[in-house]
Amino acid sequence: MTFADFQALIEKMYSHKDRARGTPITFMWLCEEFGELATALREGSDADKAEEFADVLAWLATLANVNGVDLTAALTAKYGAGCPGCGRWVCTCESKQ
Repeated sequence: MTFADFQALIEKMYSHKDRARGTPITFMWLCEEFGELATALREGSDADKAEEFADVLAWLATLANVNGVDLTAALTAKYGAGCPGCGRWVCTCESKQ
């Protein structure tokens, strides 16, 4: 499944609920999923981690759909020519950390 396929699937399955919920509440659900992912990374099984990564992506796709953002186009525009900072496929930007 491509990212575009996944975003379309989420749109088909949930758009009627997502648009009624709106951006602020959808964003809060995404934040909750990040918390669940953090817990899974800290103490969960591999299956728990995989499930929470999938949930985060689903809520991110939902938020993009509600806001009319094509994630494939956004990813291509930002990262399709390499690192946004140095323009290389293997980043050579100086680390800020």
